[in-house]
Amino acid sequence: MTGRIHSLQSLGTVDGPGVRFVVFMQGCPLRCGCCHNPDTWDLSGGREYDSAGILTRILRCRDYFGKDGGVTVSGGEPLMQAEFVRELFLLCRENGINTCLDTSGCLLDDRVHALLDVTDRVLLDMKYTDEESYRKYVGCSMEKPLVFLDELNRRQIPVWLRQVTIPGKSDDEANILRLREIARSHPFVDKVELLPFRKICQMKYDNMGIEFPFGGIPEPSRELMEKLNGILN
Repeated sequence: MTGRIHSLQSLGTVDGPGVRFVVFMQGCPLRCGCCHNPDTWDLSGGREYDSAGILTRILRCRDYFGKDGGVTVSGGEPLMQAEFVRELFLLCRENGINTCLDTSGCLLDDRVHALLDVTDRVLLDMKYTDEESYRKYVGCSMEKPLVFLDELNRRQIPVWLRQVTIPGKSDDEANILRLREIARSHPFVDKVELLPFRKICQMKYDNMGIEFPFGGIPEPSRELMEKLNGILN
């Protein structure tokens, strides 16, 4: 089976536990104001790869994974190509390689359920903690990632919960407390990460001739991130 892929990263260190081979899938149904990869939106973009060919690349890096590393499939939104990701994860499982799915949790159909059957860990992007912000800045209901998280908890799949800290949007104490409560009410969330909003993607938007919705928002300071992490933990 083939899938459309934006890019491959051989030795990633910020996409799950340990050192990981990262596959960035092409295509995303969301339009997040903070998105740093607008070039992944179009499902017809990227390059076509077959799962066996990617596995060959993964196996070349296997010695670097150690006991915690493995493969992470990110995006874009990998759930848009759930059947392909499932086939790749099956190949990884046959070779004893840990798998991690980095997702917004915006889809949950039969194909996604089949993918979760062979997924070892999930990085779930909990973009906001209120419905209004989800509708306004993401383009879907907050209910979707919460239902997805409930399903992960039911399946006892370990989860890292992630949120981008955006000044004026998700940097208030009330949001952090709600995020903390979401994590605490789902026992299989074993880590919560706050990721600072960055604007290095501005050039991508400029080159594509489209507006970066959050281009006028400043990046959070180190002091702010330390404060919010203090509240979270």
